[in-house]
Amino acid sequence: MSDLLADIETLVRCESPSSDHEAVARSAEVVAEVGLRLLGAEPERIVVDGVTHLRWRFGDGPARVLLLGHHDTVWPHGSLETHPFSVRDGVLRGPGCFDMKAGVAMALHAAATLPDRDGLSILVTGDEELGSPSSRALIEETAAGCDAAFVLEASADGGALKCRRKGVSHYRVEVTGRAAHAGLEPEKGINAGIEISHQILAIAALADPVAGTSVTPTVVSAGTTVNTVPAAASVAVDVRVWDEAEQLRVDRAMRELPAVLEGAEVRVTGGINRPPLEAASSAGLFALAQDLAGDLGLGTLTSASVGGASDGNYTAGIGVATLDGLGAVGGGAHADHEHVVVAELPRRTALLAALVENVLAKRDPSGGTNRAGESGTARR
Repeated sequence: MSDLLADIETLVRCESPSSDHEAVARSAEVVAEVGLRLLGAEPERIVVDGVTHLRWRFGDGPARVLLLGHHDTVWPHGSLETHPFSVRDGVLRGPGCFDMKAGVAMALHAAATLPDRDGLSILVTGDEELGSPSSRALIEETAAGCDAAFVLEASADGGALKCRRKGVSHYRVEVTGRAAHAGLEPEKGINAGIEISHQILAIAALADPVAGTSVTPTVVSAGTTVNTVPAAASVAVDVRVWDEAEQLRVDRAMRELPAVLEGAEVRVTGGINRPPLEAASSAGLFALAQDLAGDLGLGTLTSASVGGASDGNYTAGIGVATLDGLGAVGGGAHADHEHVVVAELPRRTALLAALVENVLAKRDPSGGTNRAGESGTARR
C-alpha cells in the first residue's frame, strides 16, 4: 500500500497538461521509470504528432488483454501550488489524482503481481483529455484481437464500474453571409448572425431526450463591429448518444443542414469522435468482475451508465469486450475537490489483477466463449 501511494504521488507531482507536449513527455518518462521498477521492462516510447505514449507488451504471442490508461490531465501548470498533493484522513488529493494518475499506478502495480504476463499489453496515452487525436489509431491497433480491454478511468459514484458510455460527436457549423453597413444599407447584407440563429434552433431540435440523445450548441461567434451586418458566424456542437444508430442519424442530419436566408452558405465540419460503449460490450466482463469481487471479499459491485466518453469507447467500437471505471474510487474529476479514497486503492488493484489473470488463464482453445466473453465469441 505504501509503495502504491508513493508511486501515485510521484505521478501526480509531475504536472502534465495535455496541451504541453514537453510536459507530457516528462510525465511519460516518470511513468516509464515507475513501470521499469515494477515490471522490469522498458516500455516503447511512441511519439505521434509530438505526443508521447507508452506501451508495454509481454510475451511473443498476440496480445490478449489490454490495460488502458492516460497520463495527461486537464490541470494547467502551477496547479500543485493551489492544489498540493496530500493524504489526510484516508483521502488522497492532488491535480489529476482521480483522473487518472492513480489508475495508471494501479495498472502497473496490478501487472507486477501477475505470475505470468504473457499476452498482456499496457498502453498509457498522452492526449485522452483532448479526445485522443494522436492516439486513437494506436489504441485500436493495440486492442485489436484482444479478449478484453480493462480501462483504468476512475470509477463512477460509489465505486461503480462504467459499463456503458455515450458516444461523442463534435461539429463546427460555419455560416457565410455578406457584410453591409448596419445603418446605411443593412438590406444589402446577408446577416450571418440571423442565419446561425436559425441553424442553432434546427440543431437543438435534433436531440431526442427519450433516446438519451443530446445535441447541444455550445460556443457561438458572430460579427465584427456593432455597426456591421455580420458576414460570418459559427457554432460548435456537442452530441452524445447511447447507440450507433442515433449517432449516424444525427451525423446525417448535421451534414444536410440547409441555409434559411437567401444567399447564405452553411458549412459543417467535424463528425463522430468516439463510438458508444454499449452495454453488450461490458456485460460478460462485468459478470466476471462481480464473481471475482465476491471471491476477494470486496462486496457487491455496481455498474453505471455515464455520458462522458473515454478511450474505452474506441476499444468497444472495434468489437473488443471492454470494462471501464476500474481505476480509483473517489470523485471531483477536473474540479477543485478531486480526490481518491485511499482504502479502496488496494482493493481495486487486487480486483484488476484478478480480472487480468483470469482472462489470461481461461482462454478457450476450442474457440468457444470463456467467462470474459459470455456475451460473444472468443477471438482466438
